Amino acid sequence: MYDEDDLLPISALQHLAFCERQWALIHLEGAWAENRLTVEGHHLHDRAHRPETESRRDLRIARGLRLRSLRLGLSGIADVVEFHRIGNDSTAAGVSLSEVTGLWQPRPVEYKRGRPKLGPYDEIQLCAQALCLEEMLGISIPAGDLFYGEPRQRSEVVFSPDLREKTESLTARLHELTLSGKTPLARYEKKCDSCSLYELCLPKGLGRTHTVADYLFEAISQHEGKEP
Repeated sequence: MYDEDDLLPISALQHLAFCERQWALIHLEGAWAENRLTVEGHHLHDRAHRPETESRRDLRIARGLRLRSLRLGLSGIADVVEFHRIGNDSTAAGVSLSEVTGLWQPRPVEYKRGRPKLGPYDEIQLCAQALCLEEMLGISIPAGDLFYGEPRQRSEVVFSPDLREKTESLTARLHELTLSGKTPLARYEKKCDSCSLYELCLPKGLGRTHTVADYLFEAISQHEGKEP
């Protein structure tokens, strides 16, 4: 179990799953750079993170719900958590909500700009939200949804044993890297081209065999070799 002071942001898991160096630049070194993709993402999340609730017959919608897990050492804010009323004959696990009758099955929904990604980055972040909710509410949550802005449709994510294991393993890695306080060396991959931190990371200039000092020395040497 982690203390409150040791909780790390759920959103960091998405950065870490994408690239350990990107995660370190953002969460260890405080670096950030905006591009069109990040700006669109901010606008989408600003709307989703406004705390409010909404009722639609057998559906309750909570926006901006704060989450935490002392077991995993995570905290964050869910874009949306839907609570679906379950019938008496349902085998799904439910919770009681104030001011309404019956039992309700929670389902986290995360909003993302653009299209689904090739890697499981978004699925891991959503699963982490579900694990936090399970700990907070004391029930099992089988699935959630990712809503992508460009196709404007939902994609269901089933919280399978494999996805849960990946999420918990990455969470352990998150705490391990945070304690180390070290930024991994750069390594260029095709996905680097869409990263907003490309110019800060310098994945082609700072390879595994080069340090920042090496890169600066080479840049200065090249500059001094030019005619004024």
